[in-house]
Amino acid sequence: MNGKYITKLGFTNKSIGLALAAAQLREAAGLERSAILDELSKVKADPAGFQSGVYADLVRELLTQQAHTDLHAADALRSAALPYAQFGAALIDQGARDQMNVAMRLPITRAGALMPDAHVGYGLPIGGVLAAENAVIPYGVGVDIGCSMRLSVFAVPADTLKTAEALALLQKHTRFGAGVSFERRERIGHDVLDEAVWDDQPILRRLHDKAADQIGSSGSGNHFAEFGSFTLGQSELGLDAGTYLALLTHSGSRGFGAQVAGHFTKLAESLHPTLHPSAKKLAWLSLDSEEGQAYWQAMNLAGRYALANHEQIHARIAKALGQTPALSAHNSHNLAWKEQVGGSELIVHRKGATPAAAGQLGLIPGSMADPGYLVRGKGHAPSLASASHGAGRQLGRKAAQNTLSKSEVSAYLKDKGVTLLGGGIDEAPQAYKRIQDVIAAQSELVDVLGEFRPKVVRMDSGSEDI
Repeated sequence: MNGKYITKLGFTNKSIGLALAAAQLREAAGLERSAILDELSKVKADPAGFQSGVYADLVRELLTQQAHTDLHAADALRSAALPYAQFGAALIDQGARDQMNVAMRLPITRAGALMPDAHVGYGLPIGGVLAAENAVIPYGVGVDIGCSMRLSVFAVPADTLKTAEALALLQKHTRFGAGVSFERRERIGHDVLDEAVWDDQPILRRLHDKAADQIGSSGSGNHFAEFGSFTLGQSELGLDAGTYLALLTHSGSRGFGAQVAGHFTKLAESLHPTLHPSAKKLAWLSLDSEEGQAYWQAMNLAGRYALANHEQIHARIAKALGQTPALSAHNSHNLAWKEQVGGSELIVHRKGATPAAAGQLGLIPGSMADPGYLVRGKGHAPSLASASHGAGRQLGRKAAQNTLSKSEVSAYLKDKGVTLLGGGIDEAPQAYKRIQDVIAAQSELVDVLGEFRPKVVRMDSGSEDI
């Protein structure tokens, strides 16, 4: 017995030597070559039936090879991307398309769309919408799970609040930046912190105290709280046409959500070691798995926690104003939902995209000095009932810092009549696409109901304050 007979049976790599060793033992026991080769053929065809005895080592290797082959096949990308709709294609950079093309090659992908504010992100591009079958992609949701918007419109004239008063209210009732929180004596509770779900997973138990510490606060980057004027062109939602004082906020799930995202992204990557490097950050978790159910639970908790942060900000400020909002609206734009798409239930990931089902309210901000909009969704099927989540960046953070000067940004803010507390060059209005162009590119997706114009803005301090 020699290796050429073994190779003809289809054994490869390490299994050749193990098969030959087993064959020689059988030959020493008196079996004819034809009988040994017949046995080896059966072992190769059904290794699970020979897990003990002389073929045990060979079987272990064959099962390992089979598992690797099955895993590689399950992780293999399609040869070409599925087609997907692009809205405002002229506004979308090629890098975002390249990322979306990879996402549309995933074996779990069934549909997708790019919004006009789309730009390069990690994994799925920001402004990307992806529908997957029975699977959730942590980086298809994003690091700031549940990142969201909230608007409160007060039935008083927009000039009721003076700039100095607005600044004082924002300084007292908002907190911004990594790791920040209100003083313990200033914190107020929220039902989301009392949910039993915190005890269901070790990671949730471990992060509960962090979430409790940071409740009601906002992060860095593009998170903000803004006083401004809100204009309704016609009576809507119980409010007469006119211009009113309003508060608009952008915030997320803080350190809690970021750590959930990091934990489950690493877990997903470990479960798909053969996934092509270009798709590494798009590793997914099956919703039939324990890991997938754990992420789904944690993701939705982070989404509720993010909305709770907004609720507290708006409640604090409304109380200080002595006003009750006459109109309120909110939406999440970094989350995954179970939705019907083409007659099937799919997992729709919106990473920097606003849900826009027919009749659904949404908020699309511009920049620290440009208008934002209250919109009503049209449920447009090719967009997967989605719209943009903002203007979208046209300059990355480093590019903005290297390109823009403090003086030109300050001049822009002055021209728009905006007073800024905090903020950095990386969040300058010029770093963003023109919001009017982005809105115009999605007339099929939403109707505009009202316009918000920022006047007094608070953000975290950037790398270089403006």
